[in-house]
Amino acid sequence: MNDYEDFISTVSHELRTPLTSIRGFSQTMLASWDKLDDESKKKFLNIIVEQSNRLINLVENMLSVTKLQNTKGDIIYKEFDIKSIIDTTISILKNQYKDKEFKICLSPQTPHILADKDKFQQIMTNLIENACKYGEQNSTITVISGLINEYVSIKVVNTGIGINEEDYEKIFTKFSRIDNPLTRKVQGSGLGLYITKNLTEKMGGKISVKSENRQTTFEILLPSANIERQAKNAVRNSDN
Repeated sequence: MNDYEDFISTVSHELRTPLTSIRGFSQTMLASWDKLDDESKKKFLNIIVEQSNRLINLVENMLSVTKLQNTKGDIIYKEFDIKSIIDTTISILKNQYKDKEFKICLSPQTPHILADKDKFQQIMTNLIENACKYGEQNSTITVISGLINEYVSIKVVNTGIGINEEDYEKIFTKFSRIDNPLTRKVQGSGLGLYITKNLTEKMGGKISVKSENRQTTFEILLPSANIERQAKNAVRNSDN
């Protein structure tokens, strides 16, 4: 099976599950509306909403995978502050993961980054949602920023399933999921981290993971806007 056939096969399987759930619970509600109590109706509607969100995320990831084949020309670089993007991302995910607490620890010395704003938001959404999905119930997701050699460091930390060191590289490959009884309970297509890694590297950054004592930290490094200013100053100085 080639990469295209593998992609279609995996995506078809992933699409079928949420679509079947949405259709099944919708049909049940239509056929038995008067017989269902309010608690059952609410439960079925919540399942429909959850599976709809899963479907939307899967479609967005599918579109992102196809776009990853494009050159760097589709990236629009801008200078911006990471705080507003992180705040927005967390405010959205809070509604979906009500059992999680969120802690934001952004250093006041963190400079602006030079990146594509939409793609950065996709990266943060993938990382924070990943931390939510695999984090323990009622656990805290922490986002930390800092500066490392003119690169802005952003870490997303959770406590939960954990990742073995031999799986560090594997989890960033297409359709890859760690196979153990705990991860099998979590729905996913195995595309989120693959997309995150590719987007980060396309914007001149790096991504890494470290997991110890069930605490997992994903870290991305993206160029700070200071690098661009220094490059422009160097050109001006050489022209003088």
